Amino acid sequence: MSNPTSQQPLAFSDFMHVVQNAPLVSIDLIIENQAGEILLGFRRNEPAGGFWFVPGGRVLKNECLDDAFRRLTQAEIGIALPRSAGEWLGVYEHFYDTNAGRLDGFGTHYVVLAYRLRLNDDQLQLPLGEQHDQYRWQQPADVLTDASVHYHSRAYFESNT
Repeated sequence: MSNPTSQQPLAFSDFMHVVQNAPLVSIDLIIENQAGEILLGFRRNEPAGGFWFVPGGRVLKNECLDDAFRRLTQAEIGIALPRSAGEWLGVYEHFYDTNAGRLDGFGTHYVVLAYRLRLNDDQLQLPLGEQHDQYRWQQPADVLTDASVHYHSRAYFESNT
C-alpha cells in the first residue's frame, strides 16, 4: 500500500548530511538470465564508481518497500516488477570509504535488501546514463574471481557456488 506522503528526493546537500550521519536503505537486484548469467552494470558514480555492480538503488523516505521495488526495477532494468517477483536473499551491509559527493572525511553505509530475479534478456530495457555506462552478463563463478566486479556484488555469490 502506497504512503500518500510525497517521496521527493532530498536536495543534494541534505542527502549528503544524511549520508554523513545515518545508514541508507537500499535494494539490490541480482538478475539471472535464462543462461544462468548475472547482470552487471559498470558504475559511473560513487560509491563503487569504476566497478561492475548489480543493479539497485535507495529506498526513499516514506516509500514502502513494494513501491520502492517497483520503482527501482523500472529505473534500473526498464520493467516495473512487484516485490513478490523477487526471491529474498537476505540483508547485507555495505560500507564504503567514499560517498556520492566525493567529499572528504566520511564514507557511506548501506543496509541492503537483496533479491534475485530470473528474467529473459529480452524482457529488459537497460538504461544508460546516470548510474551505468554499460552492462554485461557474467557467470556467477566468474563474478567471484573478477576483480573488476565490486566485492559487495561478489559477496552475493560466495555461498551460492
